Amino acid sequence: MQIAPRPFDLLHFAHEALRNGLAGAFVTLVGYEGAASRGVGSQMVVLTDGRHLGSLSAGCVERAVIDEARAVARSGETRTVRYGAGSPYLDLRLPCGGGIDLQFTPLPAPERIEAALAQLEARTTATLLLGERPCRYPPPLRIVALGHGEDLVALTRTARGLDLAIEAYAPADDLHRDDTIHPLLHRNSLPRVAGDPWTAVVLAFHDRDWEEHLLAQALEIEAFYHGAVGSRRTQRARVAALREAGVDRDRVDRLRGPIGLIPGARDAATLALSIVAEVVQEYHLRARPILAHPSGTGTSSASESAGA
Repeated sequence: MQIAPRPFDLLHFAHEALRNGLAGAFVTLVGYEGAASRGVGSQMVVLTDGRHLGSLSAGCVERAVIDEARAVARSGETRTVRYGAGSPYLDLRLPCGGGIDLQFTPLPAPERIEAALAQLEARTTATLLLGERPCRYPPPLRIVALGHGEDLVALTRTARGLDLAIEAYAPADDLHRDDTIHPLLHRNSLPRVAGDPWTAVVLAFHDRDWEEHLLAQALEIEAFYHGAVGSRRTQRARVAALREAGVDRDRVDRLRGPIGLIPGARDAATLALSIVAEVVQEYHLRARPILAHPSGTGTSSASESAGA
């Protein structure tokens, strides 16, 4: 079960609506003043039948936003509206005291959304022009996990419970723990694993015989994150072994360890949560500049916003 919609989920939602003959609108946060619960580039999709996906104010003004979006979908005219501080709507205030500028844009032609979805399927950043504003969507996070035992199983299940894409591998005699984990057939060679700038690679071995042979190969997988479980002492030993084996220093320096946001996590469930949290944090640091509008500054004044 999905916990909350992600940016690319809105594209699928809009595309499905258009295929079913429904009209709707994208609502994009293009600026804010003071505090805001969402960042520039955050979006909602609202359909004329009232269904919607996404959130822009954590619920503060969503009802008014939905009504505005439905009106835009019917009129076909793009507009930008300020809510909160500086808004012409005196009865709509944000608890944080700030103001947000929202751009309402009718759903574009379905083929334009299909092109954006094809870019994401190819694991590249997608661009969709809404009005005169290009909105960008990074490919979703993907995790490649290699290891065995409870740590790997807990990591796999935690990621899947959060609806994250994870491809997990373990020695063949360990697969009885989870039948969704793929077999590692050879100690000396990885299976064919594709990487990209939106992939994280995590090693969860405690049997160093496996890690010793596969670690250097895992560091060759293209990824924004390479990490391995273990103590600081273990990390120093593995780094020394990699250098002694002649592995390129740049590749060795990619390897993080110990990993996870919770220091000293002792049980498999906490360790898995700790690792996934760190990976997601690093993914969002990478994705944030793409999600924000390239020409946006993150702020805007009330005079820059047009009333409905």
